[in-house]
Amino acid sequence: MAGGLMSFKFTKEERNWVGYDVGNSALVMLNTSVVPIYFNSLLTGGDSDQLVVLWGLAQTVASLVVAILMPLLGSLADRKDMKVKFFLGFFLTGLVGCLALAIPMGATPFLVVFVICTIGLNSSMTFYDSMLTDITTDDRMDNVSSAGYAWGYIGSCVPFIVCLALILVGPKAGFISTQGACRLAFVITAAWWLAFTVPLVKSYKQTHWRDAGDTSVKATFHELGVTMHEIGRDKVVLTYMIAFFFYIDGVHTVISMATSYGTALGISSTQLVLALLVTQFVAFPSAIAYGRLAGKYGTLKMIRIAVVAYCGIVLFAAFLLKSATEFWILAITVGLFQGGVQALSRSYFGKIIPKDKSNEYYGFFDIFGRYASVMGTAIVSGVTAATSNSSLGVLSVGILLIVGLVMLFKLPADRPVGE
Repeated sequence: MAGGLMSFKFTKEERNWVGYDVGNSALVMLNTSVVPIYFNSLLTGGDSDQLVVLWGLAQTVASLVVAILMPLLGSLADRKDMKVKFFLGFFLTGLVGCLALAIPMGATPFLVVFVICTIGLNSSMTFYDSMLTDITTDDRMDNVSSAGYAWGYIGSCVPFIVCLALILVGPKAGFISTQGACRLAFVITAAWWLAFTVPLVKSYKQTHWRDAGDTSVKATFHELGVTMHEIGRDKVVLTYMIAFFFYIDGVHTVISMATSYGTALGISSTQLVLALLVTQFVAFPSAIAYGRLAGKYGTLKMIRIAVVAYCGIVLFAAFLLKSATEFWILAITVGLFQGGVQALSRSYFGKIIPKDKSNEYYGFFDIFGRYASVMGTAIVSGVTAATSNSSLGVLSVGILLIVGLVMLFKLPADRPVGE
């Protein structure tokens, strides 16, 4: 992992941190491809628009819960040796939820368990992101963050291909049903996630923290108020967080709703899954390239380029996506920019915040990301439900991307290291 692809060798801590992206990305990939299709098979009597609405609402609820929890828990996690404990607690919640999805159940219980699993996964990611400031330095941050997404994309393909083979070949061979293969996929994915989490938990050391002080609820809320005041006074941090709120909305919405939207258009499950698999392979070198290009041209400039590209992706999805061929084009295009914009968003923020309060800042950062997800999926669901036209729902996301892009151009290019 460490040799020719990067201009430096990974330390053990960096390598294990990157490994967690390999582990959790397998579940992320399953959630954006197989899970909506499996849920559709449980949703007896529902139409395609109902699938988009219910799936969007589930994503909205999960994002809302994470957004409420993370700043408060992030404040507590910035104490010495607490970050990994919170990380582990939410990881285990997500892991148990993933295994529970393999239990035969109806559509409603499945959706509830899926929300719990998603809360565990996404919450663990907030603490994981904040670990970036502990395991590396500012000048290496873009490359390490990009490597996490890159190896996550390619590594997640290993269990996914196994699961895909079970789902596509198993029923034809007669040794397992399609639903049974989907359930087994949850178990395989959970095992993969666990295997790549253990090394991180064993090697991680929190190098930045602040004094414990008063840990009462009142004191914690007071500390949150202090941090909010600090963010409000820091023009660069505040402007970037607002920009992130809008542009990451489009990114997350395209990722989370792509499969259900494709299903609503009548594209076959096989075509959807295979196209998303190709996305992973395209995203691997693209994310690595984004890390290198950020070092040459600046992190902020590369983020702006990715947001412009996503504006084009949304327009394409709304007006031209009608068949499997167009979905393949969409999947490949998303792969070119998805990992880069996510990785550099994470590392750019890590450079401009106080390191000893990284978890609390990332908690607020997560609010902006999660509430953006709430807004994005809610807009898609709401417009689709009101118009019975999912294309109009997708198109509405473009407005948020444009607002985010405008805010990005208000940022100075010389604040973070290397810019």
